[in-house]
Amino acid sequence: MKNESFNVFLWYLRQRMRELLVLILFSVIFTVVFYLHNISTEAVIYAFAICLFMGMLLLAADFFVYFRKIKFLRRMQSSITISAEELPESRNLLEREYASLIKKLHEDKAKNITAFDNEKSGLIDYFTMWVHQIKTPIAAMRLLMQSEDEPGEHMEELSVELFKIEQYVEMVLQYLRSDSSSTDYVLREYNLDDIVRQAVRKYAKLFIHKKIRLDYRDLNCSVLTDEKWTVFVIEQILSNGLKYTDKGEIRIYMEEYGTKTLVIEDTGIGIKSEDLPRVFESGFTGYNGRKDKKSTGIGLYLCKRILKKLSHSISIESEAGKGTKVRICFDTVRVEIE
Repeated sequence: MKNESFNVFLWYLRQRMRELLVLILFSVIFTVVFYLHNISTEAVIYAFAICLFMGMLLLAADFFVYFRKIKFLRRMQSSITISAEELPESRNLLEREYASLIKKLHEDKAKNITAFDNEKSGLIDYFTMWVHQIKTPIAAMRLLMQSEDEPGEHMEELSVELFKIEQYVEMVLQYLRSDSSSTDYVLREYNLDDIVRQAVRKYAKLFIHKKIRLDYRDLNCSVLTDEKWTVFVIEQILSNGLKYTDKGEIRIYMEEYGTKTLVIEDTGIGIKSEDLPRVFESGFTGYNGRKDKKSTGIGLYLCKRILKKLSHSISIESEAGKGTKVRICFDTVRVEIE
C-alpha cells in the first residue's frame, strides 16, 4: 500500500511539475524584489516561508483529490466492462473530452461484442443442425452395409472408415456443446471401470482391425465426475492411441501411490519433445499431424478444456519412436454431489 501511494505521488509530481516550477519562480521573483527594496532579510524569509507553506497546503489538498480519483478509477476497472456511466465527474473540459471518448469506445465495444455473439450463435446453430442432419445418411450407409449378403474385406474397410466419420462428426458436436453456456455437467460418483469399458467397447472394432493388443487392468476406483464427458475424453485418448500405433499394444491401468490417476499408454510413434508443450493448444497438429495428415488439432484441446471444467487434470509424457503415456487425474475440488 505504501509503495502504491508513493508511486501515485511520483506520478502526481510529474504531472504538476510545470505548476511547481512556476510557483518556485514567482516565489524567487517576489523574494528578489523585496530584497532590492531594502526590506529586512527576516521579512523576506518570512514572506517566502508563508508562500511556500500555502503552496504546500494547496498541493497536499490537490494531491488528496487526485489520489482519491486514482483509487476510484482502479476500483472501476472491474465493472467498466459492464457500464461506463459511473465514471467520476469531470472537473474541466479536457477531462470531459476524455470521458466522452471512453464512453464512445465502450459503446462501440459493446456493439461489436453483440454482433460477434450473434454471428457466433448463428454459426453454432448451423453446425449443430448440420451434425444432426449428417447422422441420417451415415446411419443409412451403415444399414446398407449390414444388409449386404457377402461382407468381404472391402466392406470391413468401409465399416472402419464409416466409424471414423461418425467419430469426427461426434467431435464437432461435442466441440460446439463444450463451448456453450447451456452445457450441463452432472457430477456423481461413478465406477471408473464402467466408464472406461464403455469407451473400450466402442473402439473394439478398431483394436481388432489394426491387430493392436489391449492390456486392460481392472480399475477398482470410484471417481466424482460427469459420465458422458469423461467417456468422450477417454474415447479421444484411445482414438489417438489407435491412430498412431501400427503395432504393439495399448495399456490401461491405474497409477500406483494411491492417487486417482488413470493411465493410458501406447507403443505408437510418440511425440517429438519440441511438440509436447503445445499438444493441448487448439489447432496444433505438430510434426505427426503435418507428416501423416491425420490430426485435427482439436481432440486433446477438447480433452483439456472438458477436464478443467470437471476439476480434473491431464498430462502427457512421450518419446518419439517409443510411445505415449497419458495421465488423467480425477482428484477434484470440494463440490456438491448430486
